[in-house]
Amino acid sequence: LFRSITLPTHSNVLEIAGESILPGTRKRLEIKVSKLFDYTEMVIPVEVIRGKAPGPVLFVSAAIHGDELNGIEIIKRLLARKSIGPSMHGTLIAVPIVNVFGFNNNSRYLPDRRDLNRCFPGSASGSLGSQMANIFMREIVEKSTHGIDLHTGAIHRTNLPQIRAQLDDRETVELARAFGVTVAINSSIRDGSLRQAAAEKGIPMLLFEGGEALRFEEKVIKTGVNGVLSVMRSIGMIRSSRLR
Repeated sequence: LFRSITLPTHSNVLEIAGESILPGTRKRLEIKVSKLFDYTEMVIPVEVIRGKAPGPVLFVSAAIHGDELNGIEIIKRLLARKSIGPSMHGTLIAVPIVNVFGFNNNSRYLPDRRDLNRCFPGSASGSLGSQMANIFMREIVEKSTHGIDLHTGAIHRTNLPQIRAQLDDRETVELARAFGVTVAINSSIRDGSLRQAAAEKGIPMLLFEGGEALRFEEKVIKTGVNGVLSVMRSIGMIRSSRLR
């Protein structure tokens, strides 16, 4: 399931937010997005892990809606796995909190009540949401070959763990099957969503949704971790014997 899109060769340095990441290395970095009224810098945290061998570039993101917490814990546990490291083939780009404004305020939305997942692909001169979406596309999505975005249900509504994706695309179907949840929904792409923007770039992407906003739910978190690892195995990033 390797994508034939233009990416830096694996022997080259991968650059994100002005930081250089070599094959076989791991780096935490911050993408500057804006400042608060008191000039506090707001940044999107990113961790990049590059295997020594070439392979896919998978981004895994969470908290595009700032009150959706399960995905943050999924990424935390994913990054703690021994199989995620120099022995991998390819690169993992982990973004545990995209909507840092909403996260800080326990809110789904940005400070102006915009939904960040309706602002893609964004622009460099638009609203706060549009600028954040533009930065995320430029720094993360356009440097990836595959993507997984992690969500929950809304407040006071618990959703069964599920995959939402364009199931009329062969590669996306294979990714959805590899994730391994009981429910996979052929979900239409919404205008302004990250899925739409990724599809326009030719990048197959899954949206995993499970549980409730403002809650950590153990079964959902375990399902998400296992699903991401299974996708990584299916696209050749890790071996089946190294899932733990």
